[in-house]
This record gives sequence, C-alpha cells and structure tokens, in this order.
Amino acid sequence: MSVMSGQLMPSACEVDVMGALSMYALASSNLSPASIADWNNNFGDDRDKCVLFHCGNFASASLESPHMGTADIIGTTVGKENTCGAVHGRMKSGALTYFRLSTDDLTGEIKAYVGEGQSVDDPLDTVGCRAVIQVPHLENLLSWICRNGFEHHVAMNHSASAAILHEAFTRYLGVSTYLHQ
Repeated sequence: MSVMSGQLMPSACEVDVMGALSMYALASSNLSPASIADWNNNFGDDRDKCVLFHCGNFASASLESPHMGTADIIGTTVGKENTCGAVHGRMKSGALTYFRLSTDDLTGEIKAYVGEGQSVDDPLDTVGCRAVIQVPHLENLLSWICRNGFEHHVAMNHSASAAILHEAFTRYLGVSTYLHQ
C-alpha cells in the first residue's frame, strides 16, 4: 500500500473504500501522496496534539528513514512471519492537511470534513507508521467527528490544501463538508 500511495494510487486498510477515495481526493488536490491513519489518543498534556498511527501503509516519501519490516500488531495474531512488507517510519514534520469522506447510510448522502495542522517532531517511540500532529482545537474536532458518525480513519498528507478540498466538495460537488479551523 505504501508503494501504491507513493505513486498516487491510494489504497486503504480494512477495506475502507471511502478512505481510499479520501486519499485520492487529497492527493489530487496537491499532487502529493496521501496516507491513511487512525485518529488516536491525545499526546501528552497538550490538548491540541494527538498520534496518527497505522501498521505500515504511509507513503514512504512522507517518512523519515522509512524501512521495510513486519506488521507488529497483526503479527501477534497471525504470526509475524505472515506479515512481511510493512513500512515503518515516523512522518516528517511540516504542514499537514487531513480529509475524510463518508457515507450516511440513513440519508444516502456523502459527507466530509477537512482541516489543517502540523506534523511535529515530538518524541514517539512505537512501531509501524506514526505521526504526532498538532491541530488547533483538536478536542472539538474529535468530538465533532464522533458526534457526526465518522470512521476512525483519516487521510492526510504534507500540504496546505484544506481550502481547495472544501471548495471543490461544497461548491462543485454539493457534499456537506465541515472545514475545521
């Protein structure tokens, strides 16, 4: 998945079709590879920081010192010898755009959210692909995501393209899109 994402052919874990579409839209908005990650717990005492993590699918161009290995977490259930090919690395620091498309199964509508933050250089000792990010008013964003029934995955890349995605999806595609600021 890392190799494909690096060539602007997104693929998302866990059969996340809308996640892959989110990655595609994000990559298309700035011609930079997008990755998909889990929103994770807050980071330390800073209420505007959290961890983005996944088991080895980030585009390698977005990582500091990427290397291939096994997928440690799934390896605990299926055996590490069955999980070859996972990329490991920490996301480079810099500007970050995050984006998520989702379907509302009750109304039959597509919905989205988008925003910007920073991938920061705070220490984080773990496996897989990971990032510490800083987003203004992060707790409000995470609360909004939960209240509005969005999945735990989010597409992200090194860019500042939230305004582009917001305009494209609201004005031209008619998708209700929350712009987090």
